Parts: sequence; C-alpha cells; structure tokens
Amino acid sequence: MTPVLYVSHGAPLFALDPGASGAALQAFAEGLETQPKAVVIMSPHWMPRSPTVMTSVQPATLHDFGGFPEALYQLQYPAPGAPALAEQVIDLLGQAGIAAAGDAQRPLDHGAWVPLMHMFADAHVPVVQVALPQRAGPREVYAMGAALQSLRAQGVLLMGSGGMTHNLGEFAGPGVPTAPYVLEFSRWVEAQIAHGDMEALWDYRQRAPHAQRAHPSEDHFLPLFFALGAGGAGGTAHYLSREVLYGMLAMDSFYFQ
Repeated sequence: MTPVLYVSHGAPLFALDPGASGAALQAFAEGLETQPKAVVIMSPHWMPRSPTVMTSVQPATLHDFGGFPEALYQLQYPAPGAPALAEQVIDLLGQAGIAAAGDAQRPLDHGAWVPLMHMFADAHVPVVQVALPQRAGPREVYAMGAALQSLRAQGVLLMGSGGMTHNLGEFAGPGVPTAPYVLEFSRWVEAQIAHGDMEALWDYRQRAPHAQRAHPSEDHFLPLFFALGAGGAGGTAHYLSREVLYGMLAMDSFYFQ
C-alpha cells in the first residue's frame, strides 16, 4: 500500500527556502520503495462551492500570492495531469455519495506544487488536485479521503496539504521565538492521532487548546482530515517534521503507512 502523506506547506517562500521540512519531504520521497504512479492532493487554496477534481492533461503552475521576491514567480512545476485517474476519483467520490465535477482548466496552486517540488523535483509524477469544498467540515473532508483509500493499492500517493497552525495575523518575520500555543496545539493534535481519537479531532474547535488562535479560519487545517480519511482506521502517523517557522507557523508533516 502506498503511504498517505500530510504536509504543512507553510508560506510561499517554502519553495525557495526548504529548511528542515523541505529536506524531510525530499528524504521521504527518495525513501519510498516504489515511486508513486500519481499523486492526488487536496489544498486549501482551491475552495469552490462543491467538490471538484482537476481533470487537466497538463495543469499550469499558479502563483497565487503577491509581494514576494521575483524569483518565486519564475518557478514552474510542469507535472502532467492524469485525466483517467481524475475520472476514477470522481467515480469513487460518487460511490461514497459525494457528487463531484471535473475542471479541465484548473492549475496547480502553491499548496500543491510547492511541497511536491521538494519531493519530486523533476515533476515526473502526474498530479490530480482535489478541491476543498467551501462548506465542508472535518467529517465531510474525512469522508472524501476515505472514499479514495482504494487508490493506495494502485500506487497512488494521497496527500493533504495545509498547515498545522496558520495564524498569519501573528506573522512577525524570521528569528521570532516559537509561541507556546503553537506547540500546545500541535502536540495535542499529534496525541489524538496517536490515540486514534477521531471524536476529539472532529470536535477540535472545542477541545483542542488554542484552536481559535491556531486557526482563525479552519481552511488550512481541514486537509489533515483528507489524509486521516485516506489513511484509514488504525494507521500510525510517522512524523517527518515538527519544525516551526516565524514563531507561529507549525510545519508538521507525517505519513501513514
């Protein structure tokens, strides 16, 4: 079974400054026994009203950010799409009662291409992106990941790309000490995953310490549930990174075998 991966993709500058987290993703990809036939990834930077799946033959690279160094806008990630796999994703979601449409024009946003650039630098692995529906909550996103579990047996790497903490209102630049709430929230999440306590995770807004501060809006946390659903019950999370950037951006990444 191909592993399932959750990554925190951080700020767009992660593309140019991989740090410890980028190196960990590279090592993970290089250590896979078999290279994946394709990647199916969910990112919070594509949030249409209803479930949608990228069906493009050759998705463009979207630079969906502003105010960064010019070098960032010159980066391209020309991974091919996988239309046949995308149709299979749509079918599997439909079998689970989740009606999804295809989008042949959708480009890869930075929540997808930045972490993939550190994993498969030559962009040889086909990529299908799955949208995060606007009104979906933890249970709905979990169900989307669970619906696609069978793709793992076909050599497909399922990924959720978000952020373990994501309060950009507290961004203060590099060299800032890590805020205690960042670690308290992140380790609470790690503990619930280790215990398999999905009830606590689904209710994290009420149960987790500092949940509102860690995620003023929950879009960057929800792809975690895509990975949890795809990983299935009883999976063990193997952590790749617990790095914290800018004092407030937890870069936790882990995989389920």
